[in-house]
Amino acid sequence: MTTTLAAGTRAAPPTTRRGRAHAPLRWLFVLPALLYIVLFFGYPLVRNVVMSFQHYTPRTYFTGEAPFNGLANWRAVFSDSLFTDSLWHTALFTVGSLVGQFTIGLALAVFFSRRFRLSGTVRAVLLLPWLVPMVVSAVVWRRLLDQDHGVVNSLLSALGLTDGGVPWLNSPSTALLSAVLVNIWIGVPFNMVILYGGLQEIPRELREAAALDGAGAWRTFRSVTLPVLRPVVTVVLVLGFMSTVKILDLILALTSGGPADSTQTLGTVTYQLSFMQLDFGQGAVVGTVLLLVSAVFAVLYLRANRTDLGKEG
Repeated sequence: MTTTLAAGTRAAPPTTRRGRAHAPLRWLFVLPALLYIVLFFGYPLVRNVVMSFQHYTPRTYFTGEAPFNGLANWRAVFSDSLFTDSLWHTALFTVGSLVGQFTIGLALAVFFSRRFRLSGTVRAVLLLPWLVPMVVSAVVWRRLLDQDHGVVNSLLSALGLTDGGVPWLNSPSTALLSAVLVNIWIGVPFNMVILYGGLQEIPRELREAAALDGAGAWRTFRSVTLPVLRPVVTVVLVLGFMSTVKILDLILALTSGGPADSTQTLGTVTYQLSFMQLDFGQGAVVGTVLLLVSAVFAVLYLRANRTDLGKEG
């Protein structure tokens, strides 16, 4: 009996031996993905951080010399009031865009979840802003919001809402708001499509059970629909944040960062430093700040998601 127990403790289970034998094969399947991430994501990110501590100029591309200058680039960027203003503008632009896109997108998704005649056609029309390139949309809206000849001001004047043209893109007090409104118009279709798909996956029995318990439409939406839709909402907000916080082409086509730098964001400042002033070191600093902001948001999202999974478990 003792011999049998000793033999049983020495011999590994067949499942464990099979798993150890297949471990190298599993790593072979994972290796291409790891190499891709390291080459196309890891190396550029590390290179950008290193560049932020170097005196990197156009001459560097010919001589290969980029001496380290310590924190000189960081001090120059953080001491510039434009950076502080652009950080604040980026926060306002991102939060305003996300709130507007999500609110309108969710309202449209709920509206179209009830089938009616021509609903498919209307949804297809609403998808057009998402399909048009962002630069094209920005150029069109720049014409529409023109102070003197824009269609928007002409319509407002015809309705008697304004006496003169509203300086949508020409005034520091309204330019950032105009950029937010245009970005909301562009991003609403994406939010609507994803949230509409999530609503279609909610079992009808849940809403019917809530109705039998006497819950009204708003109570059913707040207590049943939103909790079930939470994973989809999280994905929409995360993707929306990642695409909005670094936006560049929309701002450049609408206002070029003006007037009076009132629409300068971290993305436009990076572009200005790197490709207008050709100071790639300082441009890398702002790019690194963007990476840090995105990383903090990603960590908070992962922790919140892990907490939710722990509660469900």
